[in-house]
Amino acid sequence: MFALPTLGALLRAHEVVAVVTQPDRPAHRGQHLTPSPVKVRAERAGLPVLQPLRLREPGWADRLRALGADVAVVIAFGQILPVDVLAAPARGSINVHASLLPRYRGAAPIAWAIMRGETTTGITTMQMDAGMDTGDMLLARATPIGSEETAGELSDRLAALGADVLIETLATLDTLAPTPQRHEEATLAPRLIKAHGALDWSQPATALANAIRGCNPWPGAHTATPRGMLTIWRARAVTARACAPDAPIAGTVASRDTLPSPATPAAPGTLVATGQAGGVPAIATGDGALLPLEVQAENRRAVSWEEYLRGARLAAGTRLGTS
Repeated sequence: MFALPTLGALLRAHEVVAVVTQPDRPAHRGQHLTPSPVKVRAERAGLPVLQPLRLREPGWADRLRALGADVAVVIAFGQILPVDVLAAPARGSINVHASLLPRYRGAAPIAWAIMRGETTTGITTMQMDAGMDTGDMLLARATPIGSEETAGELSDRLAALGADVLIETLATLDTLAPTPQRHEEATLAPRLIKAHGALDWSQPATALANAIRGCNPWPGAHTATPRGMLTIWRARAVTARACAPDAPIAGTVASRDTLPSPATPAAPGTLVATGQAGGVPAIATGDGALLPLEVQAENRRAVSWEEYLRGARLAAGTRLGTS
């Protein structure tokens, strides 16, 4: 969970008087009430844990003020907090946000940065105000996004980076000069929903590869096939140069990132053969082709694209996007 490295860093470097986290939620197959990882870590450290349903409810600002904290650290809490709650600690509330503000304000900055093809992101700490990620910035640190890095992998890296930047922010808080955001440069990163994972094969292959990375691990990029829904977890954009529509599916995934091109381009969503000895089909898109690497059929384990094609008996010429 994104907040855990920062909580661990705070426990090592500062006195933590309490932890506020979401209520226990039903989880797993039995839908048993399950505490958040933050709650588990806090209880292990012997800290009081508060779990308000909504911090806007009357009385919460007073309860938080009574804790006597100097500052509150807010990370991915999932609610827009009222001003009286933000002002409850003596020095207000600081947010650790997983983007270089003012870009990607909102609930899913990591996923949207990847899906929109960004090559750099980072962490920003800011003094919170009544808006959604609109407060004055304190510190920012950038990091490159790997060309095949998924949202889950990037989240792990940014969680560790966020802990470092937050500790540095607190250590220099007396001398930091808050910087107002340039609101005219803001972009939004709304909460992901399942529909964001639906693949539109008319889009360019590079955009689809980015969508697949951004939707891993949730909600998963998916498409209909003649054998049912398929989630694509990893894929690579390739350049189509000639395809034999009836080429066989045997062998291993080609190591080259180019494909031969047909005289008549295949319709987006069509499996197109690589034309290389032992190659497996890629998927035609609005521009170029997409070569899946790891996929998962409904109620099945994740497998390689080649293994899936063999089991599903799908050949070049098959159209995806239809059930």
